[in-house]
Amino acid sequence: MEYRRVGKSGLQISLLSFGSWLTFGSSLDIKLTERCMKYAFEQGVNFFDNAEVYADGVSEAIMGKILPSFNRMDVVVSTKIFWGGEGPNRVGLSRKHLVEGTKASLKRLDLDYVDILYCHRPDPETPVEETVFAMNDLIRWGHTLYWGTSEWSADEIKQAHKTAKENNLIGPIVEQPLYNMLVREKVEHDFSDLYDTVGLGLTTFSPLASGILTGKYNNGIPENSRLAQVGWLKQLEKKNGHLNQEVFDKIDKLDQFARNFGFKAHHLAIAWVMKNPRVSSVILGASRFPQLKDNLTAFDLYGKMKESDWAEVENMIG
Repeated sequence: MEYRRVGKSGLQISLLSFGSWLTFGSSLDIKLTERCMKYAFEQGVNFFDNAEVYADGVSEAIMGKILPSFNRMDVVVSTKIFWGGEGPNRVGLSRKHLVEGTKASLKRLDLDYVDILYCHRPDPETPVEETVFAMNDLIRWGHTLYWGTSEWSADEIKQAHKTAKENNLIGPIVEQPLYNMLVREKVEHDFSDLYDTVGLGLTTFSPLASGILTGKYNNGIPENSRLAQVGWLKQLEKKNGHLNQEVFDKIDKLDQFARNFGFKAHHLAIAWVMKNPRVSSVILGASRFPQLKDNLTAFDLYGKMKESDWAEVENMIG
């Protein structure tokens, strides 16, 4: 496994990491989750991602039962705060919800602190100053070591850093964006100056574009698939225009290319995200143990690819 620093911080995390949304949220199977986490750790994964909203907090509770089997100093744990439940003060990035939501997450995780605490979405209803001060207090109180953002715009991240600098506070070290072969604009264009100016790190999610880059939707959407079962995902991909023949043809070409190395399109899609030096970690999700085991082998393909190979892949992506 390769380890990269999170932005300009000294924190090092595995290039491939394990996220809890699929495994915890879909099955809520503690034995499956324990098997996945322990296997991932054996393969060098040290970063485990969660959120208060995943399975309405049950995801954190399950991880909290498994984490004691690891040495705390050997794992990096993150969670995200924004959607904490029903009620006007259970949602958003107000000081009240950030403090209360974080304490509730720590209780479910059975931890004294998380390594990274993310603001899960931007909150236009809360002044950024309130959020930045609250996140710094959570660091000062020892509830988290670092803080970051998820799905924030470049301007919103810049404003957070401006506020932090003006008040001698700590700005976010990392952003958690959607990033894959089909969604590239924010990471490769919008954030381009943030990597050097504020030292922004990235922990990216959905490397397979909700499964589209596996090729399993090329002939329609199976009834038991994630896109069929999660309505907002299907609508999002329709809006993005990814469910069309042009994309399917590209996936077929990518699959043929990957098979020359003994792999498949989904391995290539994960490896493609890994090769971006700005990415600190690629978060993998899995609803089954064989799926996680298979996806982790993308690291082997990543090690085999040369610059000339990646140039050929870029031509296929267009």
